[in-house]
Amino acid sequence: MMTTRELQDEIIRLKKENDICILAHAYQSHEILEVADFTGDSYGLSKQAATAPQKNVLMCGVRFMAETCKILSPDKHVFLSNSSAGCPMAEQLDVELLQSLKAENPDYTVVAYINTTSELKTICDVCVTSSSAVKIVKNIDNNKILFIPDCNLGAWVEEQVPEKTFKFVHGGCPTHLRMSIADVERAKAAHPAAKLLVHPECLAEVSKAADYIGSTTGIIDYAKNSTDREFIIGTENSILQHLQYECPEKSFYPLSKDCVCHNMKLTTLMDVYNCVKGAGGEEIILPDDIRTKAKACIDTMLTLGE
Repeated sequence: MMTTRELQDEIIRLKKENDICILAHAYQSHEILEVADFTGDSYGLSKQAATAPQKNVLMCGVRFMAETCKILSPDKHVFLSNSSAGCPMAEQLDVELLQSLKAENPDYTVVAYINTTSELKTICDVCVTSSSAVKIVKNIDNNKILFIPDCNLGAWVEEQVPEKTFKFVHGGCPTHLRMSIADVERAKAAHPAAKLLVHPECLAEVSKAADYIGSTTGIIDYAKNSTDREFIIGTENSILQHLQYECPEKSFYPLSKDCVCHNMKLTTLMDVYNCVKGAGGEEIILPDDIRTKAKACIDTMLTLGE
C-alpha cells in the first residue's frame, strides 16, 4: 500500500519517463493538482496542451475538455483519466435539435459555450468561455445571437450586451443550479462581512446578489488579490479548498455544501497513476471531419477574442 505522497512521487516519475503532460481542471482534488503540469479552466488547459512539448496529454477533467485538447492538438495522444467523467450540460443538446433551431433562426449567429460536445461544435459559428463570452459576443458582426446551451450564462452575457438580441435554449449546469437565493440568504446571514463570488452559470437571482461574477479562474484571482478577508464561494466546492491552501490568512465559506460536480469527482489519484503507467484511462479519438469542423468555431473564438 502506497501513501498519497508515494503515489504522487511515482506519478511524477512515470509522467516524465513516458513523456506525458498532465492537465488538471481546477475542480479536481488538491492531491491531483499537485502532480499536474498545468491547472486551470477548460480552454486554458487546452491551449497549454497545444504548446506543451510532450507527445502525450492526460486530462484530469471531463470528456468535452479532453475532446477540446484533441481538437487543438491532433498530433498528440490525448487521454481522459476516467472514461465515465462526462458533463451533463455538454450533453443537453444534440446535433439534430440544434440543426432544427438553426433552421428556425437562419439569421442568428450560433454561439456555443465551450461546455459542448465536439459534434455540436461542428455546426456552431463560434465558441466562447465564461471569461471571454462578453468580449466575443460584442465583436460578432451580427446583432442576433442564439446562445447554447447554458441560458444562465447567456442571460448574464445579454445583460452586458444589451444592444444585441438573444435567444436561448433551456440548458445549464446541474451543479451550479443547485445553489438558490435561499442559500445566499443563509450564507450572508452567517457571514455578513464576506464577499459573495459566483460563477455566471448560477441562477440569475443568485448572480444578482453577488459582489463578483466570473469564471473559475476569475473567482480565484479575485479572492487572491482582494484586500477583503472573508469570501462566500458560489462555484464547485473544490475551489474553496484550493483557495484555503493559497490564502491561509483568509476565510472561505461554501455558498452551498451541495455544489459538487460528481463527474469531476470521479477522477482519483489512482486513476491518474494507472493512466501514466499505461493501465487505465481512455484515448480520445476524433474523426478528422469532426475535428476540423469543430476547430473552425474555436478558431473564430480566438480571432474574436483578441
